[in-house]
Amino acid sequence: MTAGRVPAASDPSHAALSDAEELGHEARAGDDDHAVLRLWLRLLASTTQIEAEIRKRLRERFGITLARFDYMAQLYRYREGLKMRVLSRYLMVTGGNVTGLTDELEREGVVQRSASPDDRRAWILSLTPKGRRSFEAMAKEHEQWILELFSGLDGKAVRQLHSQLGQLRVHVMRSDPP
Repeated sequence: MTAGRVPAASDPSHAALSDAEELGHEARAGDDDHAVLRLWLRLLASTTQIEAEIRKRLRERFGITLARFDYMAQLYRYREGLKMRVLSRYLMVTGGNVTGLTDELEREGVVQRSASPDDRRAWILSLTPKGRRSFEAMAKEHEQWILELFSGLDGKAVRQLHSQLGQLRVHVMRSDPP
């Protein structure tokens, strides 16, 4: 076995996930793959698994999509509202996606548009009082779901993982050519 390679057989979580037929993206890796590739696939599988659970709970409990929840979360943080293009950038989606969601949420009375005072071509989006109340109720439960899903990690592990993933993101950002 070469440096940087970790066999799946030595990882008890891999065996448990395999037995439960929940390997997901990790099924792509073999024992002879580099540890970094295996880590990448585990991060991807973890994110996909958690996101799927959150999507399911939002749909079952509130009849809302994750895209709508994320949209409302951004507007909740900015009480004064956001320009559509800024919201689009924060959500990492196209302007068309934001326009479609805005149209739907405006019809439901949870979002309002107002003309931008400094750019007559732009709209400022904000949550209505109904939208703020609705989001607060969802956010409270969402936070509990996240706490529940991550409860298998102790506080020290959470802080270490957060720090290490931050280091990884900075490294990736700095290595990205302009």
